[in-house]
Formats: sequence, structure tokens, C-alpha cells
Amino acid sequence: MGAAQSRVMNPGFGLGLRTQHYPDFIESPQRVDWLEILSDNYLVPGGKPLAMLDAIRAHYPVVMHGVALSIGAADGPDRAYLDALAALARRVEPLWISDHLCWTGVHGRVLHDLYPLPYNDAALDVVVRNVHIAQEVLQRPLVLENVSSYVSFRASEMTEWEFITEVCQRTGCRLLLDVNNIYVSSVNPGFDARAFLRGIPADRVQQIHLAGHSDHGDHIVDTHDHPVADPVWALYAEALARVGPVATMIERDDHIPPLAELVAELDHARSIHAKALAPATPERVRSPA
Repeated sequence: MGAAQSRVMNPGFGLGLRTQHYPDFIESPQRVDWLEILSDNYLVPGGKPLAMLDAIRAHYPVVMHGVALSIGAADGPDRAYLDALAALARRVEPLWISDHLCWTGVHGRVLHDLYPLPYNDAALDVVVRNVHIAQEVLQRPLVLENVSSYVSFRASEMTEWEFITEVCQRTGCRLLLDVNNIYVSSVNPGFDARAFLRGIPADRVQQIHLAGHSDHGDHIVDTHDHPVADPVWALYAEALARVGPVATMIERDDHIPPLAELVAELDHARSIHAKALAPATPERVRSPA
């Protein structure tokens, strides 16, 4: 696909759909504006997952989020996988489709993790080629998420945010800004998280992810098994000041609590969003005594 398209309308505040919460969403309305599904869980035709998804999406808009596109792989995205994503998209009519700016395997071997890339021209050319391939099959702009990292590559020739900007400019894709991943990476390899926010193309940000991590003292790990940490909430407020009102979602992938706890956490995101984007109130001018 060619020229960049404008950001999809902001649907509000969402949660990742997890199997434990299927009954909650089917049985009663929730204070959730939209849901993000893990695309890879719904690629097998038929079965209970798709039946549950059909019932739930009748009441909630959905977006598709994958973990296996491997957009940074030198041998390119798997065409059968892309075709399966496109078929799922035709069925669920998502607001958008996202995956990660990373690689997940090589020579047909899937390693089941999200590996960061070296930020150099060679990797950039691979990603740009693969994004164009994916967008042609999916017939829509791809939304790519920044992943967490734990080391820096000696081969890198630019910053992560410079790399992301080039990908967006050369492909017309959009950005899923994971604020927790920014924080994790800024603590581990070490960079200024605020420089990251200043450097990204704000107009390409389609969605924000918020999640928890595990703090091991000298390093932290992106585990999605804790509530959002205070430094991540603070960085979220700064991100909003940079990118404006953007769809926000909370992820929890392990130690998943009752839905009410996640909705309460989502309400906290709503309050930060409202405060961060509230119009500035001019100081009251005092009348002379």
C-alpha cells in the first residue's frame, strides 16, 4: 500500500480479551469500549474460541493483535499465515490489525518470542519490504508495536525511535505505542524514555498499550503479570501530551485477575487521560484591593 492514511477514529478504552473473561462479556455489559483479540488464538476454522468471539464481537468492536508475523525476518512473512490473518479479518471486521516490530524465528522455525532488531539500514530494508508485503495481503495499513529489549546491538546505527520513524514514513504503517515496553527498554539497555516519546511520529500512533512488568532490582522483565507500575502511569501521561487522544488498552497475560480489577485499572487510565488532555485553565486574575 502507498501513501499514509489518517488515524482510525479513537474507540476509547479497551482490554485484551482472555478466555477467563468470556462469560463476563457475554452475560452483562462492561465498562469497556473495545476489545483486543490475540489473532493467533482464532486462526483455526470453527471451534469454541471462534463461537465465543462471534458472540462477544456482536457487542464490542475488536482489533486484531498478533505475535507471529515476524515482520523483521530476513526470509519474509509466511504467506499462509498472512492469508489466515486476512480470512480472520474478513470474519471479525477489526478496527485495525497489529503485530510487533521484531522477528520471531528464522528458516521456518518459530522460536515463540519477540526478538528486537538491530537498528540499521539493512534491518530497515527488510522490515520495509515485509510491511509492504503484509499490507498488500491485508489490504490495510499494518499497526506495529515497539517491543521490550534487554541488550543493545553493536550493529545498530540509529536509535529505536529513528528506526520506527523511518518504517512509518516508508510504508505508511501506523504505530502501537507500548508505554511499558518503552519503560522496560529504557531501564535495561538504557536510554531516555522521554527522548523516545519526542522522537516518534506522533501522528502515526494508532493505539497505546499499558501493562505490568517484573522488577528484579538490576533489571526488569516485560511479563504482563502485574498491574501497571507507577513509573509507567507517569510515562503514559507524558505520552498523551505528545500524541493526543489515542485508543488505550491494558494487557494482562498471566496471573489474570477477575475482570472487575482490570476494569478498575482501565478506569485509572481514563482518569489520567482526562487529566493529561484537559484544557489548561488560565490563572484567575486578582482584582486590586
